[in-house]
Amino acid sequence: MPDPSPPESRAGTPAQPGPDGRPRCPWALSQPDLRDYHDQEWGDPVHGETALFERISLEAFQSGLSWLTILRRREGFRAAFDGFDPEAVAAYDEDRAAALLADTRIIRNRAKVHATIGNARAVLVLRERGGLDELVWSHRPEVSPAPRVVEDVPTTSTASRELARDLKRHGLTFVGPTTAHALMEACGLVDTHLLGCFRRGSAS
Repeated sequence: MPDPSPPESRAGTPAQPGPDGRPRCPWALSQPDLRDYHDQEWGDPVHGETALFERISLEAFQSGLSWLTILRRREGFRAAFDGFDPEAVAAYDEDRAAALLADTRIIRNRAKVHATIGNARAVLVLRERGGLDELVWSHRPEVSPAPRVVEDVPTTSTASRELARDLKRHGLTFVGPTTAHALMEACGLVDTHLLGCFRRGSAS
């Protein structure tokens, strides 16, 4: 069953006008980097093994940190992890892992670095079972939330819990329900742009 949209919004923060007058989700207004990400990318449908592996990896690194921290290091992550090519990352040995842990372009977290390498190997195995794209997109709900204010936006859902369980069942780690939900929002499986945001509908 798709998660129902809230029948009516409670009091809270609606979409806010940016410097150009267009209404946006409030989180996008604090920094130009976030505004560009919101306006040009967040919520657009993302397909393809490499693109989805990158998003899963970055969402995992973001856990416990702000997204802005990851966004500003994204090019460094891409360079350090060979463009998130799953075949390249899956071949990393302990020496390469040690080099990553010394690389100041990324977040140097041992558990997350090793999880990314292990997840790449799991992604290769998934090719024999339909592939990462098919697995992720099979969890797209029929109906997206319809948040009018920030306080209406969910951080997990039935679909994200099911996606997290499915990813874990296929050997991926650092993919809990909250991380899975953030992935679904970023990659256009659900649309959580506020109803007043000019980007609402980008996941269609």
